[in-house]
Amino acid sequence: MFAVVKTGAKQYKVAAGDVIKVEKLDGDAGATVTLDHILMVGTDKGVEVGTPTISGTVVTAEIIEQARAAKIIIFKKKRRQNYRRKNGHRQELTVLRILEIGPKTVKAAAKKAAPKKAAPAKTEKAKAEKAAPKAEAAPKRPAAKKAAPKAEAAPKKAAAPKKTAAKKPAAKKTKEK
Repeated sequence: MFAVVKTGAKQYKVAAGDVIKVEKLDGDAGATVTLDHILMVGTDKGVEVGTPTISGTVVTAEIIEQARAAKIIIFKKKRRQNYRRKNGHRQELTVLRILEIGPKTVKAAAKKAAPKKAAPAKTEKAKAEKAAPKAEAAPKRPAAKKAAPKAEAAPKKAAAPKKTAAKKPAAKKTKEK
């Protein structure tokens, strides 16, 4: 049995026991992940193709490790323009081991439904706690103090008038004939 799974804008053909590297997914090593974007499932009976996905089927995988891919060098150059740019990138990856391909179980649906029911209760409780402090009168801030009047600046000494340099008389032009 195999399935074509879409994750991280890429598609992977997987079977039970396969180890694949996908773009980073949340979770620690040892945690299980369910991939629910199943595009195609192949069995002994035939192939089922989704439009665009197959509902009711999931792929369960275990996170082996969080890793990083090899560094990719990006180098741009325009000749005779003195333009060179060097850049690097390392993609973060998650290594997955495919455990099983099968129908969506009730347990998985119950786990997803339980937090949704618990979350509103927490929010109502949090709203009540937030509303309680608002009901109490907040202490008033003291009135802003007026700024003290500025002291007048000491009078400046009268500056002596600057003397300009005397102009030299212009050289007389003589006309020669």
